Order: sequence, then C-alpha cells, then structure tokens
Amino acid sequence: AWFSPAAAPRPATKSRSFLEYKAKAEKGDVKAQNSLGLCYDTGYGVKQDHTEAVKWYRKAADQNDATGEYNLSICYYDGEGVQKDYAETVKWSRKAAEQNDARAQDVLGLCYANGQGVEKDYVEAYAWLVLAARTDEKAAKDRGLVENAMSPQQVADALTRTKELRAQIEAKLKSSGK
Repeated sequence: AWFSPAAAPRPATKSRSFLEYKAKAEKGDVKAQNSLGLCYDTGYGVKQDHTEAVKWYRKAADQNDATGEYNLSICYYDGEGVQKDYAETVKWSRKAAEQNDARAQDVLGLCYANGQGVEKDYVEAYAWLVLAARTDEKAAKDRGLVENAMSPQQVADALTRTKELRAQIEAKLKSSGK
C-alpha cells in the first residue's frame, strides 16, 4: 500500500495517573476508557498490553465515541490486540468519520485509496481526504498523493462527493445533538 494510516498519531493524554483512569473507566467514563486504552497501548503506567487496549477502546466505541472508534480502527489496521482486519478498520473508521473525526476520515480515505477492506475507489478516497484535510495536515499530504493518481474528471466527481458527505455528516450530527 502506498498510503498508510499506521503513521497517524494517536491521541496522547497523560495528565492523570493510570489508576485514576482505571477507576473512571470502570464506571463507564468514555474519555477515561480511551485514556486507559492508550495507557495499555503505549505502556504508560502499566505493562503494555494491546489486547487490553482494544478492550477499553471498544468500550468507548460501543458508546458511539468517535475517538474510541478511531482508536479501534487503528488497532484493526495494525493488527495490534486483534487480528489485522481491514474490513473492521473501515467499519470503525467510518463510524468516527461520520462524526467528523478528521483522523478517521483520513484512515477511511486511505482504505479506499488502497482497496483495503473496500473496493479501491479514488473518488471516494479523495472525498474523505478533502474532509479530513480541513484540520489534519497528514490528510492534506495523503490527498495530494491520491490526487496525483486521478484524472481531472475523477477530482471533479470527488469534490461533488465531498459536498454530499459533508451534508450527510452535518445532518447526522445535527440530528444526534453533537
């Protein structure tokens, strides 16, 4: 694959101790679940354990948390704590992307560009990368790489698709109150 979301940075939150995260995470606090997952993922304050990281990311993702969904998608992409599964990467990154998470939009765009977990589709890839590039510098670079592989008509079609996606995301966010 010539594009890789594996290089995408994961959120780094190290302001509270591992035990504080654990206590809050066990009570269902979604931010703490993500932070605890990150602790296990990186070995911060605890022995590194990718399987345990996935468990906590999934708890956050199951509460429709975009950060948890994104983190889980990266675990599936990298095969850390779970078996590598691009279809699952697409599933979880799409859920976060539809909540306007730029990192997830970048991952989803790259999956479309590479044909990982979905049929290769530069138009769809470019559309997601345009959305992500509004706030994500890495996505802007990825968008440029994909654009180099596209015809002018494909780029025009992708920009139309971008407008459709943006409208769908905004409508979904408005209806969910986010």
